[in-house]
Amino acid sequence: MEQKGTQPIRNAKLLGNVRLLILGLQHMFAMFGATVLVPILVGGYFKDATGEPVTRGLTVAVTLFCAGVGTLIFHVCSKFRVPAFLGSSFAFLGGFYTVANLNMGKFAAMGADEKAAYACGGVVIAGCLYFVLAIIIKLVGIHKVMRFLPPIVTGPIIICIGLSLAGSAISNASSNWFLAFIALAVIIIFNIWGKGMFKIIPILMGVAISYVFALVLNAVGVTNPDGSALIDFSSVAGASFVGIPSFQICKFDITAILVMAPIAIASMMEHIGDMSAISATVGENFIETPGLHRTLTGDGLATAVAGLIGGPANTTYGENTGVLELSKVYDPLVIRIAAVMAIILSFVPKFSAVISTMPTAIIGGISFMLYGMISAIGVRNIVENRVDLTKSRNLIIAGVIFVCGLGFSDGLTFNLGSTSITLTALAIAAIAGIVLNAILPGNDYTFGANPKGDQSRGVYITSSDDEKDKKDE
Repeated sequence: MEQKGTQPIRNAKLLGNVRLLILGLQHMFAMFGATVLVPILVGGYFKDATGEPVTRGLTVAVTLFCAGVGTLIFHVCSKFRVPAFLGSSFAFLGGFYTVANLNMGKFAAMGADEKAAYACGGVVIAGCLYFVLAIIIKLVGIHKVMRFLPPIVTGPIIICIGLSLAGSAISNASSNWFLAFIALAVIIIFNIWGKGMFKIIPILMGVAISYVFALVLNAVGVTNPDGSALIDFSSVAGASFVGIPSFQICKFDITAILVMAPIAIASMMEHIGDMSAISATVGENFIETPGLHRTLTGDGLATAVAGLIGGPANTTYGENTGVLELSKVYDPLVIRIAAVMAIILSFVPKFSAVISTMPTAIIGGISFMLYGMISAIGVRNIVENRVDLTKSRNLIIAGVIFVCGLGFSDGLTFNLGSTSITLTALAIAAIAGIVLNAILPGNDYTFGANPKGDQSRGVYITSSDDEKDKKDE
């Protein structure tokens, strides 16, 4: 769009309606690949006895609807001032995977759709935790709050989220290693050598190009090693062009809540990092005005609403921050246009059906990169915030988080009265890290002292802020 060196545009209406729509489409294009990838991945976790993924809630259509509506909710809560798009959060993938594999108590004989409903109930509670943090920040200030959630706590937790999903990536990729390699290679190529907009959307390019490649192979008769077709279009033929997304009202269970809710620690830190990044990009301090308490409330409400109707958790998207940097158009109206486009697209079942034909191997190849990058981002969070790992307190905190997060593979189950409660590995790790950070002396983290580090807490794989990118733009 606009070239580097031009003045930023804060009133996009001056560009005319046609350019407004094009700019909105560009933002939807940026968020699309990552946003629809979440329900595709989650559908692979929740499968019934026949191997079919969830049919109600956590689908592509419901996810697009929740992303659009969630973005609009966020804009209302932030007084229409912050140009942020809310898409599906990768941080909660580990939680969905854990709930899908619960096999104790009432979960033992439960179907995929019902398990997904309980997972979404946990998402609702996670969204409510945003309100709690927003109130605390409003009352005592962000600096005091962040001393309890420094990078030495949140970084290792993010690392554990990614590593806990590694087995799923291998399992999916093994269905066709060649296709998985193509998807992985495309993401790497666009992430390292991509220019401008293409560098911001490596996941979307990996999905699109590898899918086209699979289409060609499928057309000439190539099959998976087990003899199955690369792509099955049977579901597409029966899908209509217009229809209502298959919403599902969530359900609540203490075990599922304790799986999902602790992940809000990582996603809330991601939100704070994204607000810092958007503020730096646009040149306005959104943490002060309209205030972090308002943006957290908007993000939390969007996440709670999404979980309530069977959608994944939402989060502010770094991909769209990259688009702001490239286009120099900072008007939040453009983001809202993209949100409306996402909502409209959610009412096209034929489109969702095509997306759902994505080969498992391609999902595995993308997961190879995605899950590994989530862990790597946790490492980056530690490095860019200059965490001193020569200090014994920091080594102790990180070490305990790693052992808890990766060692308690079956969680920790106990009875509270007549109720059986299971704390998952991530929940145990989060509790242990926060408690140790609070009681061990020597906590020297100050939010705002290292702005670059504060911006690096988002779980996404774009890298639009190095010097090479700025030259390319």
